Amino acid sequence: MPVVSLNHSIKKGTSILDKKAFLSALKKILGFKPGRPGIYETAFIHRSATFEMPDGSCINNERLEYLGDAILDAVLSEYLFINYPDATEGELTKLRSRLASRATLNKLALTMNINKFIISHIINNNSSLKIYGDALEALLGALFIDKGYSRTRKFIIKHILKDYIDLNRVINTETDYKSQVFQWGQKLQKQIVFNYTEDYDFNEKKYVFTTVLRIDHEIFGEGKGSSKKEAEQKASLQAFKKINKLGFID
Repeated sequence: MPVVSLNHSIKKGTSILDKKAFLSALKKILGFKPGRPGIYETAFIHRSATFEMPDGSCINNERLEYLGDAILDAVLSEYLFINYPDATEGELTKLRSRLASRATLNKLALTMNINKFIISHIINNNSSLKIYGDALEALLGALFIDKGYSRTRKFIIKHILKDYIDLNRVINTETDYKSQVFQWGQKLQKQIVFNYTEDYDFNEKKYVFTTVLRIDHEIFGEGKGSSKKEAEQKASLQAFKKINKLGFID
């Protein structure tokens, strides 16, 4: 993966991102000296500040964000599976969704002071918060490339789950995804519609409800359950995760 080096200072808004200060702060965040500083520098370049190289290639953190997102999901899935043996699949999915939500990652990035090193041309406002969580995921992607999965997993568990996130608070937070999606939709004047179908499962000998959630006529979620309420919540969870990932819910 091509990277951009901070051999010269790079302007970040009205401040200057200094290479020496960056590496010092990065070592403090990671707990060790990075082996490939350039890949970490790329992790903090938002697409609004994309660098175009002489060969025409563009440098920003989107690919690293994609990689980090997948690794974070894998580590969280394993961690929750091992540490919560009595939790159902649905409960594990909900808990993972809360831990990896855009709001959680944004706050976590701010707590870790990652925001100080992001290079972007976005004006500071509520909608710009998404770039902090994106940068955190990109940092995890860079760490994976530099040190591999085992080291990245250790960093996520030790320095994120145990140092920064109050797991008990997250676990004990009941989330009504349908209400949250509707509150978001009302605020932005979105049309939210549930469509239902009911079928009889002869194997299970019970009725199964399928719910499709549409926002402005676009499908955002689908869920199945033994009741309309259960199907609605599953569809709402999918929709919540989608709009959360897009940075629409703070």
